[in-house]
Amino acid sequence: MHRFAKPSVFLKLASAVMPWAIGITVLTLAVGLYLALVVSPADYQQGDTVRIMYIHVPAAWMGLFCYVGMAICGAMSLIWKHPLADIAARATAPIGATFTALCLITGSLWGEPMWGTWWVWDARLTSMLILLFLYLGYMALVNAFDDPERGSKAGSALALVGVINVPIVKFSVDWWNTLHQPASVARMGGPSIDPSMLWPLFLIAVGFTGYYVIVLILRVRLELNERRIRALQLSGIGEDSPGNAQPAYNPEQAGAGK
Repeated sequence: MHRFAKPSVFLKLASAVMPWAIGITVLTLAVGLYLALVVSPADYQQGDTVRIMYIHVPAAWMGLFCYVGMAICGAMSLIWKHPLADIAARATAPIGATFTALCLITGSLWGEPMWGTWWVWDARLTSMLILLFLYLGYMALVNAFDDPERGSKAGSALALVGVINVPIVKFSVDWWNTLHQPASVARMGGPSIDPSMLWPLFLIAVGFTGYYVIVLILRVRLELNERRIRALQLSGIGEDSPGNAQPAYNPEQAGAGK
């Protein structure tokens, strides 16, 4: 993995991946939303309200997926000192937080007509809210130190400790009595959901994943460029300081030595 740590290698790989990621994202989101809003039937109990599921469920998956990815990057940064791992973790945090917030918002919009309330402190909702707080805590922690390296270590430690919340979110409906139904997609014996609803969920989840890849690449590129600019600025300050003054370049002296 260390051969991908070089910014030049990453940027070359990212340039090759970006067009594919954009194409897959646009295609899967367009087809998935069409199937979800037009082709997929309304639920016999929930009616058209069930269509919120096609955003809510993939957003929840992505919130968990991004946090696991952030924790893996944090481990790589702590253990192997992978140069790009910390940048990738920092870039992933706001994306994962956005998906988690989207999950909570759509869940409230879905829960009010179905449950008669916007919020209930059950295990699934509470653990998902904790996940959002973990994202926000990570982003605050990595920027709380004057020394970026100390912030990275503290943030990576929080990400690794907080990853225990991921299986709690996943299995909360099995471990406790909640208003959420048991797992109907990722379960032993295969999905129990009808294919007319499963395909839109799958396509939108792929589209959200492609969106994550696109934004991740853009954010990592931005961070690499900002670090390059800071390095050039520091280099320029060092060269211009009185103790590092260099003699002016004289083309005649340079030619005299030929």
